[in-house]
Amino acid sequence: MNKFFTPNKVLIAGHRGIKALYPENTSVSFLAAIEAGVDMIETDLRLTKDGNIVIIHDSTVDRTTDGSGAVSEKSLAEIKQLDAGIKFDPKFKGEQILTLEEFCKLVLPHESLLLNIEIKDDNKEVVDKAMQCLQRFALTGRCVFASFLSEMVAYAHNVYGVRTQGFSKQKFHSFTDGINGTYSKMYAVGLGVSEVTVDTVRMFKNMGIRPWAWCPDTEEDVRYCIACGIELMTCNDVGAALKVCRELGLHE
Repeated sequence: MNKFFTPNKVLIAGHRGIKALYPENTSVSFLAAIEAGVDMIETDLRLTKDGNIVIIHDSTVDRTTDGSGAVSEKSLAEIKQLDAGIKFDPKFKGEQILTLEEFCKLVLPHESLLLNIEIKDDNKEVVDKAMQCLQRFALTGRCVFASFLSEMVAYAHNVYGVRTQGFSKQKFHSFTDGINGTYSKMYAVGLGVSEVTVDTVRMFKNMGIRPWAWCPDTEEDVRYCIACGIELMTCNDVGAALKVCRELGLHE
């Protein structure tokens, strides 16, 4: 059984792998995070022009590759011609943008590894195709689906009954209030470190929503999040979180 919550333990997730030290969302970054001992990998999904799901955060390829242009305007063949490592550091030359299928094959052997799959596009087709792929690899039970788009959170929850991770009301691009609103569709909430307080964490716990934090990358931030009751941390560099949590007996 894969556990998204364990009493007296803090889970640690690698944000796009270890994006502070490796080219984000690449094989080398994911494998480094796994080797470091993370509990979860966080990554991002977008659709290509020809309807394939690829692993990339931005809507364009400009920042992370040697190419330019929108992901949605490129075919998978064109995406695969890009170098996703060289811009970060020449020593990573040759790293490619992965398809979701390639990502699944990479994480599949690591049976205890959890996955945070963020839907970047405002398009239900991404959710549908992602579910088909993840179901084929029997990985859905290891996943939580995240989005800043409340419609995507609600769709994944309502149609597929999967775990979802949303954000605080002010971080969503759209939000539905009420007893059957956006918060009711969320298994977990991702809080920026600046949003984390004892009261905020308690509020979400009282709603039955697991309190997670993103990007506590210093030992000071990690200790603060632990003191406030955060149960999972998604980090750009997992080193500080692993060090502190291991010292406190909160991580293996």
